Amino acid sequence: MRWPLIKYLPEKTNFRFVAFARLAGFISIVAVIASLISVAYPGLKQGIDFKGGTVLELKTKAPTADLGRVRSTLHGLDLGEVQVQSFGSPDHAMVRFQTPDGANAAATVTRVKTALSAALGEVTYPRTEVVGAKVSSELYTKGLLALALAIGLMMIYIWFRFELQFGVGAVVALFHDVILTFGLIVLFRFEFSLNLVAALLTVIGYSMNDTVVIFDRVRENMRKYKKMPLKELIDLSINETISRTVITGVTALLALSGLAVFGGEALRGLSIILMFGIIIGTYSSVYVAAPVLLLWAGKRGALRGTEEPLKPAIERP
Repeated sequence: MRWPLIKYLPEKTNFRFVAFARLAGFISIVAVIASLISVAYPGLKQGIDFKGGTVLELKTKAPTADLGRVRSTLHGLDLGEVQVQSFGSPDHAMVRFQTPDGANAAATVTRVKTALSAALGEVTYPRTEVVGAKVSSELYTKGLLALALAIGLMMIYIWFRFELQFGVGAVVALFHDVILTFGLIVLFRFEFSLNLVAALLTVIGYSMNDTVVIFDRVRENMRKYKKMPLKELIDLSINETISRTVITGVTALLALSGLAVFGGEALRGLSIILMFGIIIGTYSSVYVAAPVLLLWAGKRGALRGTEEPLKPAIERP
């Protein structure tokens, strides 16, 4: 038996996406410029991974370390960003925190150990390390290089999979998504850490996956409908893939919303970034990548492959 609301969803849509391409392009350009300005000033709020801090390993006498109490204790010390996670056995935990500006690192470590011992009882500290600014700067540079390399490899993949025009459209959409995600990070003052670099790489992968699905359908329809104008063909291709796009996106958003609500402070920023990336990645596949293809090509004759013999269409059930 079908879910009752399914019967109200149209089996075939005929939305005119390209008709709103100019408006969407204007909005995207304004948003990208605003995001670039925000990244320049006030700039990213770098976390422990890129700014430096202290790594503290602790072992409790109790069978299981109370991570919630560890977090609440450290948050009360005004240390900036704090990361707490289990490490090895249940009675071990890893704590990472920033040294406040102007404070002595050794004195801060002593203050943290005293507070944790008072909150958790008998605690031993097998390892204490201070991450310097030089190491953090190298991590920051390598994180940005990883993002640039991912975008470059995506462009090469699309170039070989389709054509250069498709690759340009995909990369413009990727830059659009990454820049707007950076803008969101600055807007909400999230700590820019390696976790957020991983989130950005995930956003790049999701956006590219959605764009490839649309471009693949565009290429199929170009061979199937030889005389259809490119604008109508792009609209048709997006409408034919919109149900898959919506279902995939909504499924991911439902999972991430639960993670954002119940995952705690450590996972909230990561979840929000991924949710935003899924939404903006879906938008850019429709209103950035496809219109760039139309702007570049101008007409169907500018794209190769339109003169190939028409292949018989396969009837889908």
